[in-house]
Order: sequence, then C-alpha cells, then structure tokens
Amino acid sequence: MKQEKLIKLLFELIKNSKRSDRDLAKILGISQPTVTRLRKILEREAIKQYTIIPNLSYLGFDIVAFIFSRTKELVHPLWDKGKEWAKDQPNIVFVSTGQGMEADALLISVHKDYADFVKFYHVFRRDWGKYLDDFKVFLTSLSGSITLKHFTFDYLIDAYQKGTGE
Repeated sequence: MKQEKLIKLLFELIKNSKRSDRDLAKILGISQPTVTRLRKILEREAIKQYTIIPNLSYLGFDIVAFIFSRTKELVHPLWDKGKEWAKDQPNIVFVSTGQGMEADALLISVHKDYADFVKFYHVFRRDWGKYLDDFKVFLTSLSGSITLKHFTFDYLIDAYQKGTGE
C-alpha cells in the first residue's frame, strides 16, 4: 500500500512538480503530512532532481546529435576519462555505456546549428578517435524534422499503469 502511494505521488510530481503538498494530498486522497513524508522518501530514493524539460528551440538549439561509438577496449580508466571529458562539454546532455548498433557507448548532445555541431564533432574526434574502433552519428533538426512524440516523462505514467494492469 505504501509503495502504491509512493508511485502515485511520484507520477503526480512528474505531471507537475510545483504543486504544494496540500494540493497533492487532495488529489491523492491522503493527508498533507503523509504527502510530505512520502515526498521526502521519494527525494531520497527515487527523484534525482527537480527539473523542467525546456523547449530546446526556444533556447536556440536546433540540432540534437546521437553518437554511437565502439571502443577499442572496455576499460575502467577509459570510462573515468570519458566522465571527466563529458563534464567539460556543456552541450552534452547524456553519456552512457550500452550495447546495440555495433556500439558500446552513446553520447547525446545539443547544438545551436550544424556549424556548432561540426566544431564539437572535431573536438570529439580529436579527443576520442584514438580510443574508438568506430562511431556513427545520427543528427536530427528540432525545426526541420517531424517530431512524432515529444520528449517528456508523462508517458511513463501510462507505461507503468499498462505494465501493472491498473
């Protein structure tokens, strides 16, 4: 029962994290002190940070780049170096190891235009080319591509409910 309340509260926060505990209590049908207690648990265990998902075009970004790469060696020092390098690249929004598409790492970055991406790409190749067997780039334009589904976490609510039969 407590887990169910935590999940429902988390979903309400995904929809709108600016709501007060009092408003959330009314929506969920529980007391405000219970909401406050549950929120603290979520903030400790399930919420990485409160944030917004901005309209990247409004901020002046038009290109989103996905770089799939295959490293020559999967060694821990290489990933430590990558973590430090990524910290110094403000346009990188996500980097992770993984598998698929003949790659073992993914980097996602945003750029104001193609020229900005090319500058980034040259730095990426200069700094990482010697460690990579291969890398593939997929670019999408936020103004020139057809977006079929926008990036948001609201969809997780439906996916969770379908998976649990709620």
